[in-house]
Amino acid sequence: MTPLLLEFPGKTIDCSSRTHLMGILNVTPDSFSDGGRYFDLENAVAQGEKLATDGADMVDIGGESTRPGADPLPLNEEIRRVVPVIEQLARRIDIPISVDTYKSQVANAALEAGACIVNDISGLTSDPQMLAVVLRQRATVVLMHMAGTPRTMQENPHYVDVVQEVREFLAGQATLAHKAGVKQIIVDPGIGFGKNLNHNLELMRNLRACSPPGYPVLVGPSRKSFIGKILQLKIDERLEGTAAAVAACILRGAHIVRVHDVKEMKRVALVADALKDTERQS
Repeated sequence: MTPLLLEFPGKTIDCSSRTHLMGILNVTPDSFSDGGRYFDLENAVAQGEKLATDGADMVDIGGESTRPGADPLPLNEEIRRVVPVIEQLARRIDIPISVDTYKSQVANAALEAGACIVNDISGLTSDPQMLAVVLRQRATVVLMHMAGTPRTMQENPHYVDVVQEVREFLAGQATLAHKAGVKQIIVDPGIGFGKNLNHNLELMRNLRACSPPGYPVLVGPSRKSFIGKILQLKIDERLEGTAAAVAACILRGAHIVRVHDVKEMKRVALVADALKDTERQS
């Protein structure tokens, strides 16, 4: 099977055919963009269903804020937040559910509840048991690059060559997971995670170069601070900036984009994909 063809229970995602959308569902009181809005179980489930209806190809559920400066969340609280939402959504939507966590016990509980993707912002470096959980549960894994931890990552991030360093990390972790037996691996350069404005722009300009070949590439620019710095706008005014970043990432090789505003970014992706196809034909 081609690495760009992702198989999930009852669903196949062909990343070579078009760009796919991962809808963001933060069940937290303090996420940088929508903290508290979906902290209530009923609201969270309703939003998950809306993301699916709006055109998301998968939903990513996170119980711990990983915004810059955030403190780690106790394990049991993270499980308490995400598992009930996953259990309900697994019965109500027919698209893959991802859990956004770097803790193996949270991942295991989420996978038992109905998730099938582990989105690990640490790229399997934070918890030595995460790889074993992914293997045992036969889960897909998203390997993201992050310098430091959410609490410290924006304290003067420094690289000699950000594109090369991110590529080497992602290639190394993908090789580790592949050799261990993980069947489906997605890579993510980690926009906004231990990068300043110029680092983020450099990675997005050189998305193919910073991503090891043979793996679907996920990028998450939605509403992030680099957009706010360019436009001098608050979080709730970054829709157009997000659209520009999403389109640019698609034209530079992104297979999956992780976004808050699924309906709007679905339209952006359709146009960007059409332009990308025109480029291939010319």
